[in-house]
Amino acid sequence: PRLREPRHLYGVSGHVSQTLPRWPHEWEVIPGEIQHIETNAICTQFCSSPGHFMCLFVLNVCADKDNYFLGSRVGGRRSSLTAAAVSLSGPDDITLLFEGRFESGNLLKATRVGEFDYELSLRTDLYTEKHTQWFYFRVRNTRAGVRYRFTITNLLKVTSLYEDGQLPLLYSEEEARIQGVGWHRVGQQVSYQRNGRQHANQPCYSLSWTFCFPYDQDTCYLAHCFPYTYSNLWAHLSEIERDPHRSRFCKVRTLCRSLAGNLVPVLTVTNPSHREDRIHKPAVVLTARIHPGETNSSWVMRGILNFLLGDSPDAALLRDAFIFKLVPMLNPDGVIVGNYRCSLTGRDLNRNYKSILRDSFPTVWATHTMVQRLCEERKVLLYCDLHGHSRKHNVFTYGCEKPRSADRRPHERVFPLMLSKNCPDMFSFGSCKFKVQRSKEGTGRVSLWRLGVLNSFTLETSFCGSNIGKRKGTHFSTQDLEMLGAQFCDTLLDYCDPDRTKYSACLRELQEIMRQEAGLPIDNEPTDTSLTDHEASTSGSNSSQTDGPPTHLQAFNKVVTVVVTVSNSSITVSG
Repeated sequence: PRLREPRHLYGVSGHVSQTLPRWPHEWEVIPGEIQHIETNAICTQFCSSPGHFMCLFVLNVCADKDNYFLGSRVGGRRSSLTAAAVSLSGPDDITLLFEGRFESGNLLKATRVGEFDYELSLRTDLYTEKHTQWFYFRVRNTRAGVRYRFTITNLLKVTSLYEDGQLPLLYSEEEARIQGVGWHRVGQQVSYQRNGRQHANQPCYSLSWTFCFPYDQDTCYLAHCFPYTYSNLWAHLSEIERDPHRSRFCKVRTLCRSLAGNLVPVLTVTNPSHREDRIHKPAVVLTARIHPGETNSSWVMRGILNFLLGDSPDAALLRDAFIFKLVPMLNPDGVIVGNYRCSLTGRDLNRNYKSILRDSFPTVWATHTMVQRLCEERKVLLYCDLHGHSRKHNVFTYGCEKPRSADRRPHERVFPLMLSKNCPDMFSFGSCKFKVQRSKEGTGRVSLWRLGVLNSFTLETSFCGSNIGKRKGTHFSTQDLEMLGAQFCDTLLDYCDPDRTKYSACLRELQEIMRQEAGLPIDNEPTDTSLTDHEASTSGSNSSQTDGPPTHLQAFNKVVTVVVTVSNSSITVSG
C-alpha cells in the first residue's frame, strides 16, 4: 500500500478548524470576523500642512494579563467579555464607542476629553513594555459632518512619516456598502510630537489628526496601514487550493506551527516537470510579516503570488525556470494579537535566526533549516524578506556584500538596480544599503547570506508613499503594493535573462557609481566598497530593547532558581 504523506506536510483544504486563529488563553476576543472590501483606491497626496470637558473613559481594556505566554486556544479567553467602560444613555448620546479586541486590533484605552475630542492609548506588544506604532481599531455611533480629533498619546518612535505627510487610513462600512469605497486616507491638522509623558522610562509621542466620518450611526475602522490578517491569508490560500488551474502550480503545506500553535504555511510554486529537470532548477525564497505591524509586506507578497500563478508568458517562464518557496506570514501569533514587532516570546524574531531555541522561535528555525537544505541540494539564487518602513519614503533594499570582494565587482547590487529601473516612481536605489552590521547578524538577510545566498535582501516599503518620479508626494495603495510584487517578478526575469546585456550594463553603471562615491579616478578600483555605504540609523528598527531570552523561559528560570534556592536553604537548615 502507498505510504501516507507526513502529517506536517498536509495541505489545508478541508481542514478549516486547523486554520482558525489561536490566541493567548487569557486574551479577550469579540466574536465574529472583521471583513473589508478591496477597491481601487484614489491616489492620495501627502498631508500638505502638518500642524503641531470632563474626561470620560469610553474604552479601557484590562491590561492585567499574564507577563509571559502560557498557552493558547481558538477564540481566546472562555469567560464573558469585559463590558465597555461606557454605555449610551439614549439615541441623542453622541459618545463614540471604541473596540480593539479583534484580530490584529490593539487599542488599549480611549478617553473622551472634549465633545468631539478623544485621546487614545495603544497596547504595547504583548509581554513587552515596548513597540507602539501599528494601530487598528473600530468606532461606532458616529456623526457625519462633525470634525473629530483623535490623539494617540503613547507612541514611542522619535520620528515618524506622519511628520512628513503620511495620513491615517479610514474604512466606513456604510461607504463600502453604498459607494463601494474601501480603505482611504483621511486627516487634517496632522501632528507628531513629544508630549512630555513617559512609558517604561521612554519619552512618549503623540499623533494627532482631525477628520470627519462620512455617515451617521456608522461602523468605521482606523488603521496605520492596510490591514492583512491571518484569516485574510488563509482565505486567499484556500481560494488558490480550490482553483484547479492555480493549484497545479502552487502547493500549500505547513512549514511548522508557531509558539501558539498556529499553522505557518509554506508555498511551493513551480511548473510541473520531470524529477530530472526539477533537481536542476534554482530556488527563490521569499518571506514576509516577521514584523506583524508591517502589513504592507503582505500586500507585496500577494502581488508576487498572484503574478506567479497568473496566465502571462512571463509567469510561465518563471515557473519553468525556478522553484519558489514562499512563507507569507512568519509571525502569525504577532499578527493575530495586533503586535507591531515581536512574537509571543516578547522578542523580535528577526534577531533570532541563529538561535538554537527551536521551540521558542519555531518559524525562523524552520525557515533557516529549509534554506539550508535547499542550499545543499540546489542553488538558491535569491532570498528576500519583505518589510515595511516607518521613517523613510519609497521602496528600497538592504543587501549584503563583503567589504573586499575578489573581483571588486558589486554583483550583489545588480538586482536592486534593475528593480529601480522597472519601478522608477517607487523604488529608490539611492536609499539602498549593503553593509553587513554586526547587530544584524541574527536577521534573516544576514544569516541566510552566511549560508551562501549571494542575493540576500530585505525589501523595505514605506508606510507612506513615494517622493520620487511621477508619484512624488502620493501615498501607496494596495494596488501599488501588489504592482510592486509583480515588478519584483519581472526583475527576476531581467536578472536571469540569457542575454546578459542588461546585467552587464547595470554592473558597469554600479562600478561607475561606486568610483564616483569613493572619489577615486576612473582607472582605479575602490579598495573597500563599504566605505561608501553606511547604513541608515537603526533607530527605526532597533530591537535591542527586546533582546534576550524569551519571556516565558525567563519566568521559568526564575521559578527554578527560587525552588533551588529554597531547596538548598532547607537542606542547610535541616543539616
